[in-house]
Amino acid sequence: MKKFKDIFVLSTAFLMFSCSSNDKAKNDGGTKTDPVEKEKPNSNYKPAFVGQTRVNGVTTNTAFQASVLTSELTNPWGVKSLPDGRLLVTQKTGTMRIVTPAGVVSAPITGLPAVNASGQGGLLGLCLDPDFASNQMIYWVFSEAVSGGNISSVAKGKLSNDEKTIENATIIYRSSPANASNLHYGGRILFDQTGNLIVSTGERSVLETRPLAQSLTASLGKVIRITKDGKAATGNSTFAGAGALPELFTYGHRNPQGLAVHPITKEIWLSEHGPRGGDEINRLQAGLNYGWPIITYGIEYSGEPIGTGIQQKEGMEQPVYYWDPVVSPSGITFYAGNRIPEWENNLFVGCLSGMHIVRLVIKDNKVAGEERLLASENQRFRDITQGSDGALYAVTDQGRLYKIDKK
Repeated sequence: MKKFKDIFVLSTAFLMFSCSSNDKAKNDGGTKTDPVEKEKPNSNYKPAFVGQTRVNGVTTNTAFQASVLTSELTNPWGVKSLPDGRLLVTQKTGTMRIVTPAGVVSAPITGLPAVNASGQGGLLGLCLDPDFASNQMIYWVFSEAVSGGNISSVAKGKLSNDEKTIENATIIYRSSPANASNLHYGGRILFDQTGNLIVSTGERSVLETRPLAQSLTASLGKVIRITKDGKAATGNSTFAGAGALPELFTYGHRNPQGLAVHPITKEIWLSEHGPRGGDEINRLQAGLNYGWPIITYGIEYSGEPIGTGIQQKEGMEQPVYYWDPVVSPSGITFYAGNRIPEWENNLFVGCLSGMHIVRLVIKDNKVAGEERLLASENQRFRDITQGSDGALYAVTDQGRLYKIDKK
């Protein structure tokens, strides 16, 4: 088996990677290897089932390449493909940019509500209206400074015909309660199969708000399901207890920065930052509790256990997969193309502290293999999406936009 190798091209804006080619490439994920994680875990916690962590590695057999379309973005956070193949990108500081397939970057798109870009805040995830080709509507998440502190907010607006501004930008939803913390905003957004918005929010990190991930009267540490106007969507689960918020979809999350819809099952999957250990991939089911901060495979940064130090509890869901040490999973996407057979219906995860892209082979809602891509680039991969051309596109905190496709 040949190892993944870099091919350097004499261009300031273009870099290619090649993976070993094999005529026997199959839809089984590729060549099996030992687990990719070699570092010692932070705790002696045991997984709840075989394959929940440190599953066997896989290596892609089909030759592929990754090219840097541009390095001119400023702290990009979200990326989505426009119908014509260009890429719409959010920048943490509060503007959007459009990038052509040739790597030409537009002037900043203005007209958005002000963001609080301190700490982990700013202009975060985005999605396009299912009817974007006719209505030009965009939806996004951002951190907003309000009375009492900061919150995760959702807004919508129309991309102007000249693509220079967002028209009639309107804030349709605000999380609660506000807190002075500038951490753990969550921040991804997508449309589900019913045309409603799914939004992830963080629990804001600090000890006073951490327990609110379990509170049904607060929208911190949640995934919510709302209409295009920001109201609770019809068909949401009904939670017991006075004051339970009608927009809640799932709860018990820490800092969920990735959302994706499975191409076949149409179920929603989520990536979530753990503390010291305990990064998670979850398959979301409406009305369920995903455990934070009561159960976790992570520990405090100080090394102490979190709460009572338990990993399983009746009535709380187990992650499909977790990492210890962490990789800091951010944006995720499923590969719905067929240009690279081994990748069909695989989950791709942009990793920050891991500084690579994770490929997870998913079979029967479990992880059957893990591969780490582009690790030699030393980039913090913030988001990844599939383009209208079938290729994958990823943005990094350092300002790069990559195209990843069959060679």
